[in-house]
Amino acid sequence: MVSDTMIHLVAGGMAGAVSRTVVSPVERMKILFQVQGPEPAAYEGVFPTLAKMWREEGLMGYMRGNGTNVIRIIPYSASQFAAYEWCKKLLMEPGKTELDTPRRLTAGGFAGVISVACTYPLDMVRTRLSVLSATLDGNMRKSGVPQKKLPGIVPMLVHIYKNEGGLVGLYRGIWPTTLGVAPYVALNFQCYEGLKFLLVPPGQDTPSATRKLICGALAGSIAQTITYPLDVLRRRMQVTGMASINYKYKGTWDAVRTMVRNEGVRGLYKGMIPNYLKVAPAMGVSFLTYEWCKDSMIEYR
Repeated sequence: MVSDTMIHLVAGGMAGAVSRTVVSPVERMKILFQVQGPEPAAYEGVFPTLAKMWREEGLMGYMRGNGTNVIRIIPYSASQFAAYEWCKKLLMEPGKTELDTPRRLTAGGFAGVISVACTYPLDMVRTRLSVLSATLDGNMRKSGVPQKKLPGIVPMLVHIYKNEGGLVGLYRGIWPTTLGVAPYVALNFQCYEGLKFLLVPPGQDTPSATRKLICGALAGSIAQTITYPLDVLRRRMQVTGMASINYKYKGTWDAVRTMVRNEGVRGLYKGMIPNYLKVAPAMGVSFLTYEWCKDSMIEYR
């Protein structure tokens, strides 16, 4: 018999892979916006950027870094959903079937920390690969064209390990990431669970697939709005060791001070619009896929 934990791991991994592939073009666009420094931006506007990516790199430009992202997101999403379900069961009060708000936020925060710790180096590599082929100023200096032949996942991991301080290099930026992801995941689960039961029509036990999509989209948008500056900070810390990047930061707080001084508070919200375009459908698809996969496995085990 398949255990509950295995069901949550498989369903969570499937949810992550499907949702991230659906929004891959918008995800890459968001990263490019986030990592641009105060110099004149090479990428501006949602539709002009999508057109520029297609013109310069074709279909692969939309999917650049998605293979790494899917490899990363499967264990990330699997560990996140499984950790949430485990912690939810652990914190459940006797005689109840749902957590109250503080316990649900605690379970979600714990799930966020676990998922980041398990997969952070792959997130670092995904960000680097998304940036390398872009027409950013630093990429254009030597040859006048961005790098087309990109390293693979393992060579990039080895490069960072050898040249940027070993494990410290692979986990550069994990503190702002954890500070951003833990409350984001906590709010995400809290908003989704709350909205899901709020939108259940009278006489039904569970919401329809459409309502689950809406709940997931709203939950992701609300959570990301609150924690977005930490996501920008995470991306900046991940690429600050690259030779093609103009800015260098000594640490997390130095990065915050430098960004605000050189780019204003708006610098902390770069890429917010494409982020909404990514988060809303991604979280809707993620929660819908997870619940469908989990229910199907429970039914047929």
